Amino acid sequence: MTDVTRGYELEKRELVAESAGLRVQILTVAAGQCVPWHEHSNIADTFVCLEGPMAIRTRDPEDETILHPGEMHAVPARQAHYVSGKDGGACRFLIVQGVGKYDFVPR
Repeated sequence: MTDVTRGYELEKRELVAESAGLRVQILTVAAGQCVPWHEHSNIADTFVCLEGPMAIRTRDPEDETILHPGEMHAVPARQAHYVSGKDGGACRFLIVQGVGKYDFVPR
């Protein structure tokens, strides 16, 4: 079963907690899937790799951060980013974010 609630396909999305200013989810990305390029107008994303490795790519500056299980990385508001398993593989991660607007950016 796949989840397409945000306009892109993921293997699974689990809501852990949500309040007026915080959302915590566990996302499972199957091989070949990704969280496409996007940015947030006023929130940061903090990623904790649960199963991986996983890759977080950013623009301005262009960079790629590889996380292994137990490692963490934050992407600030207004920085375009793309998330997938390393080399297109599968990964599973916890994401902690504030609640705000999500702006999808073309590739």
